[in-house]
Amino acid sequence: MTDHKTGTREEWLAARLELLEAEKALVRRSDELAQQRQELPWVRVDKEYRFETDQGTASLADLFQGRSQLLIYHFMFGPDYTAGCPSCSAIADGFNGSVVHLANHDVAFSAVSRAPLPKLQAYKRRMGWSFPWASSFGSEFNQDFQVGHTEQQWEAGAVEYNFRSVDLRPQEGQESRERDEFAASIVGTDWETFRREGPGVSAFALEDGVVYHSYSAYARGLDGLWGMYQWLDRAPLGRNENGFWWRRHDEYGNE
Repeated sequence: MTDHKTGTREEWLAARLELLEAEKALVRRSDELAQQRQELPWVRVDKEYRFETDQGTASLADLFQGRSQLLIYHFMFGPDYTAGCPSCSAIADGFNGSVVHLANHDVAFSAVSRAPLPKLQAYKRRMGWSFPWASSFGSEFNQDFQVGHTEQQWEAGAVEYNFRSVDLRPQEGQESRERDEFAASIVGTDWETFRREGPGVSAFALEDGVVYHSYSAYARGLDGLWGMYQWLDRAPLGRNENGFWWRRHDEYGNE
């Protein structure tokens, strides 16, 4: 017998209609936030970034592929990783099928990671993805957009992420060995190497040959892009989480 509250269909409908009003308010607020994103001032990008892509070396403007808008997912895959971050991989499973629709609505898309291109290509084949994926290896792109951190920033405890300075080092009393074991189990590195990369999304506009940065989000700001959570939020038990439960989609059942 369930411990959850039960009721009649009439009681359910009354509660559902009350919830519907709250959902409508949230949708309206979400529309307002979307408008605020679009109204952010654009910042001209003057630095010359170079990327390695399946088509060869590219500039940031080249990633637009003839379109006026560009969305970039900052995928955690550092040069020393043996595989892409499982969380970013779960997000990528969700956006992989959306790229063709974006491309036909004047929006180019690319994931960008610091790992060399052959590593990205091999992992992309393993995962069965088709979205464009560029390597920023050797450039300052990730650092400039707060998703790549230097050894000096790490050791100073002054990593810039999510629009603030944070210290990602294990705090006194925390077990660093457990963190290293966790990082080794998911990407084959120690904790420091793993967390010198960060996830995020950035948006750019191209107008009259000039690239502008229009938006970035990090951390919980990526929740809406994590497709499986949108489904779980509508399941009877919600997210129902207890630690790191998700895996790369080809690893379930391998424990």
